[in-house]
Amino acid sequence: MQNIQRRTIDAPAVNVGALLDLLSTPQDRIWPVPAWSPLQLDADLAVGSRGGHGRIGYSVSEYEPGRRVRFTFAPGLGLSGYHEFAVIPDGPDRCQVVHTATGLVEGRMRLLWPLVIRWLHEALLHDMFDSIQREATGQLPRPARWSPWVRLLRLRFAPRP
Repeated sequence: MQNIQRRTIDAPAVNVGALLDLLSTPQDRIWPVPAWSPLQLDADLAVGSRGGHGRIGYSVSEYEPGRRVRFTFAPGLGLSGYHEFAVIPDGPDRCQVVHTATGLVEGRMRLLWPLVIRWLHEALLHDMFDSIQREATGQLPRPARWSPWVRLLRLRFAPRP
């Protein structure tokens, strides 16, 4: 399985990277709560920190402040691999935010990934990209919209208040 999502942000990479560095802290302004389960780590963004969001567990396996963070999936999920966020400069006042998930799917995840997890995962990421764009630029001309399939899946899998 490999899934790559990206968004161009009209803001300097250093500004967007600073937002990424706040992920899972009390100052986090980009993880899309309350629509999605919060990302929680036991030691903020530090290699070895463990946590996850919802039923997806992982640990921080690599971290380059302001640039990239990689999370390795916890054993037993049916996913063997990682997902990561990277901020890539694209000129002095523009950057790319890229999320890559890659790994092997096993067991029931062979069915859950293509039918359920992938769609919820992508909707969460686009909501997060919206948060990054809003925080970094002060505007969001076209917010992401959930597909009918995502709305239906959320009736079963959405976090409860």
